[in-house]
Amino acid sequence: MKISVIGCGYLGAVHASSLAKLGHDVVGIDIDQAKIDLLSSAQAPFYEPGLPELLSETLTAGTLTFTTDMSLARGASVHFIAVGTPQQEDSNAVDLRAVESAFEGIVAHLSPGDVVVGKSTVPVGTAERLAEGIEAVGAHLAWNPEFLREGYAVKDTISPDRLVYGVRPGDDHSVAMLDKVYARALAHDTPRVITDFATSELVKVAANAFLATKISFINAMAEVAEVTGADVTQLADAIGYDARIGRRFLNAGLGFGGGCLPKDIRGFMARASELGAGDALNFLGEVDAINLRRRERMVDLCREVLGGTITGAKIAVLGLAFKPDSDDVRDSPALDVAARLAELGGHVRATDPQAIETSRRLRPELDYVATVEEAARDADVVLVLTEWREYRDINPVVLKSVVSVRAILDGRNCLNPVQWREAGWTYRALGRP
Repeated sequence: MKISVIGCGYLGAVHASSLAKLGHDVVGIDIDQAKIDLLSSAQAPFYEPGLPELLSETLTAGTLTFTTDMSLARGASVHFIAVGTPQQEDSNAVDLRAVESAFEGIVAHLSPGDVVVGKSTVPVGTAERLAEGIEAVGAHLAWNPEFLREGYAVKDTISPDRLVYGVRPGDDHSVAMLDKVYARALAHDTPRVITDFATSELVKVAANAFLATKISFINAMAEVAEVTGADVTQLADAIGYDARIGRRFLNAGLGFGGGCLPKDIRGFMARASELGAGDALNFLGEVDAINLRRRERMVDLCREVLGGTITGAKIAVLGLAFKPDSDDVRDSPALDVAARLAELGGHVRATDPQAIETSRRLRPELDYVATVEEAARDADVVLVLTEWREYRDINPVVLKSVVSVRAILDGRNCLNPVQWREAGWTYRALGRP
């Protein structure tokens, strides 16, 4: 099939290259010439494992091209809208300007029978509002939410765990076209849900709200554990054996961040309030508050280990991205904590395998170094704030020869406390005695 993908940021670039890998003829379109130039030379504007190789393969094969010219979408039978939907600067609501612009731009290049497919995460009701312009030219609208995990986005696109199609009742044409797009996944028995616009729009935000709630729940238990002497990690292990609960995402620590969960739950609350159902999602306000409190607690724990004051202390920060296998520092708890410690007078040296440059653009005042050894040299305390494998595998015996004080704060509960204490370190972690 010939397919266009409008918007070549994180979602769009991965989606376009993955569909090209599946054998479709794909054109990726974006208004940012610098981004298009990078992608056209097989360079990803962000870190995502496997994406540069996929770009190189599909560009070389000729199944993928990138352009700023929207008219080159003409002739494609399916058009994916994959632009960003950030939080508005002055409220919790979602900024839909890019989505609206993309829909306005594609209409002039549609032919009757084309299918325009929204992939961007939008407030419920958006698809119904945008459908009129698409249907006026004889095209169809569908909504196909994405469920990408940063670090696994290529796999999640090529081999998704489910497919959701939001279509008009009886729109068998859009269903058939999407089935052709995802023929390989469907051949491997990927579950497929065909539903209406509103349900398809709610799926992604509902999933993220549930995930955020689960993470904040165990972090609330960590707050209780810290004042009772309990161990939140053992608590999570014990309740995780209950099949109704499960152990996944019951990892207490610094909390969630990134460009999806925080923005999506806030936007969900804002939209529910607009619809008169705000009371139903009041609990998400506390989910957000619990998550943000973890950052404050990490700063307090650092102050405690340093004897009551952060001013003048040499602090090593390991990890800046909001999660491992990513360079994304949007709403990153790790970068936020590092910045707070610096603002309180700490001499912070920070490192990350991939997120130094993205961090520098947001927080140029911090001191960034390339390696763990550079960050930890003569440090009074070491903080692990992103659970990269290389940090989980640090040898405490080797690292103790670098620091000034053997004190480590495990912000992700990803280290072995017995191993570190036996090596002579003071080990502290959120939610553990």
